Amino acid sequence: MALRDLYPIPDIDPVWSVPQDFQSVFDWRFDDGRKSMMHLYQKGKDMQWDAVSRIDWTEALDPDNPMQMPDEMSGLYHTPVWKKASDRDKAEMRRHFQAWTISQFLQGEQAAMICAAKIVQQVPDLDSKFYASTQVMDEARHVEAYKKLLEKFGLAYPMTKPLQTLVDQALRDSRWDMTYLAMQVVIEGLALAAFGNIRELSKNRLTQQVNAFVMQDESRHVAFGRLALKDYYPQLTEKERDEREEFLVEACYHMRDRFEQRETYALLGLDVDECVRLQNESGYMQVFRTMLFQRIVPIVRDIGLWSDKIKKAYADMGVLGFADVDYDELSADDEKRAQALDAEAKAARAAYVKSVADLGAAGVAAE
Repeated sequence: MALRDLYPIPDIDPVWSVPQDFQSVFDWRFDDGRKSMMHLYQKGKDMQWDAVSRIDWTEALDPDNPMQMPDEMSGLYHTPVWKKASDRDKAEMRRHFQAWTISQFLQGEQAAMICAAKIVQQVPDLDSKFYASTQVMDEARHVEAYKKLLEKFGLAYPMTKPLQTLVDQALRDSRWDMTYLAMQVVIEGLALAAFGNIRELSKNRLTQQVNAFVMQDESRHVAFGRLALKDYYPQLTEKERDEREEFLVEACYHMRDRFEQRETYALLGLDVDECVRLQNESGYMQVFRTMLFQRIVPIVRDIGLWSDKIKKAYADMGVLGFADVDYDELSADDEKRAQALDAEAKAARAAYVKSVADLGAAGVAAE
């Protein structure tokens, strides 16, 4: 199935071409590389998985609430728009809102795959090329998983313009570290928080699995960006550092404000500007937009882009307190959660096999 056929928006171009101008760099040293980077590369190899076999795709989605998310998690829940909607209208809103969210995950994963491929070509160090090559495979698997999930929704959305703008900047910039900064730190960092929101709140096992298993990989990807940039940024001039910080501030504001779902409001026949206003004023959306930066702020501090300009912007966003978050602890928890879902799935399969065997034995005994 072509996912484009599920877009409710007509005349979406089948491809998007981004002109690029950068050098592909070969590393003739073939040295042993940084120990920490090679450890991350080994981990990336060891933790490859198959989206077809690891995830239980037989799990059904509720047509009225596909991911079984609490209604309170909608930015429109405490508004007149939601209160006056019929049960059928609410079911349709849930389906579109959730499909839009998963669609942006899918679109972002393809962008990450292409950015990782660019990093393989452009970054000067072989150990970074090694790890980035494992990320390309990770992102391909994530695209596969989210595509299969959206097929079960029967509905999908194209990439939003704000996300497309930032991806375009990440791909067009000829400096390899800017691709890291845009994708590995900002986009992947925000995505991790959004994935975690579903992992924690969804009552549907399929959506729990997909997001938890993707998070297990993405935590490594952000760690990769942190490691590479932490080594590189001390070498920058003051002017070069200022350019990175200016981009980072703009990108963070840009991404914070992209969760507006304008396309869904228009398709549902709602007043788009009024819905956006109500959503932005909702307590949930304000908390959600703050929590999006839980993974980004400690990484930004760790890579050394921690000037007064950055701290002022994060204070304005209300996220400066995340600077003290232990990212390694969050990453370790991501692995534990994925492993726990694996264990639950194995236990469920074992219980099913035993129940079938017991029924068979009972039938034989009855004869």
